Amino acid sequence: MPLADMEIQAFTPAAKAIRDFAAAGLYLEVAPAGGKWWRFKYRFGGKEKRMALGIYPRVTLKPTRYPGNDAPALLLQRIDPSEA
Repeated sequence: MPLADMEIQAFTPAAKAIRDFAAAGLYLEVAPAGGKWWRFKYRFGGKEKRMALGIYPRVTLKPTRYPGNDAPALLLQRIDPSEA
């Protein structure tokens, strides 16, 4: 189930980083210091990679899930999103 803004705001830091997945490969990482980052996790060339998309609330949920995030489209074209 996709994350909602109210759920994101309610996340509290823990001793270890918390990852809550929003969609295929897209997740929110909450650091022990309280920072919240959007990240995209994917596989390319047989290796697992991850890419930072921005800091919440500067980057909201909608742009990461819709047009501003070209990473899934690039993967379909066999292009590594972190290098594009």
